[in-house]
Amino acid sequence: MTPELPASGPRPDGSEVVRLLSYNIRSLRDDRTALVRVVRACEPDLVCVQESPRFWFPRQQAAWLARSTGLVILSGGLSASGPLLLGKLRATPLSVHDLLLPRRPELHQRGFATTVVRFGAAAPFSVTSCHLSLNADERYTHFQALLEQVDRVGAPLGLVGGDFNEHPDGPGWKLLADRLQDGWATAPWGSEFTSVPDNPYQRIDAVFATPGIEVLACGVPDGLPGVRPRDLLGATDHLPLLAVLRIPARPAD
Repeated sequence: MTPELPASGPRPDGSEVVRLLSYNIRSLRDDRTALVRVVRACEPDLVCVQESPRFWFPRQQAAWLARSTGLVILSGGLSASGPLLLGKLRATPLSVHDLLLPRRPELHQRGFATTVVRFGAAAPFSVTSCHLSLNADERYTHFQALLEQVDRVGAPLGLVGGDFNEHPDGPGWKLLADRLQDGWATAPWGSEFTSVPDNPYQRIDAVFATPGIEVLACGVPDGLPGVRPRDLLGATDHLPLLAVLRIPARPAD
């Protein structure tokens, strides 16, 4: 049985427990109602979406996804070429830092959706959704750019959720893990592999956290109450990754 997750929300010391879901939704080309049920069952405070629709009414479809899951759009979508950030109303956005990455002519445009948010009395932190290149050389430059992005936004704390198209033994993943906490490696919970839903055999999706954020649990929520196996199979071509994190209290002025 999958261990019970800590509830999200404020703590007496001013810290906040936050649930972050990272999910590649394959441009909403599969069973949308199953996808919505999965997201709602995970009860996320933040969602790092990869492959939000880019070509067919992208703004309207992002709005539909937010509305259907009881969330609001924080940033991303067209401005990040696919990555999208959603959040609950209690996530107060402080600034937006979406970024389009340099593009090789024969490859897809890529980008980062980044917003600095605050929950209650907790310290502000950045959250970034990303979907890195299938090309190994370009992907490594994206890993480097991702670390630069975390530093650039000016918040000392940060979270990254994404589809990295690389395994944990890859050079870019190792570069990131040298600086940030790999959620699954730090506090494994649920299942490990995120691809493919009908035969999970690899971990290419991850949530990373800067030092200072406590990772309480991270993994595929396949044993979470309300998450139906048939919905995980029908929703998209990735399994979702759910992380529970404790954000420290905001320092006194």
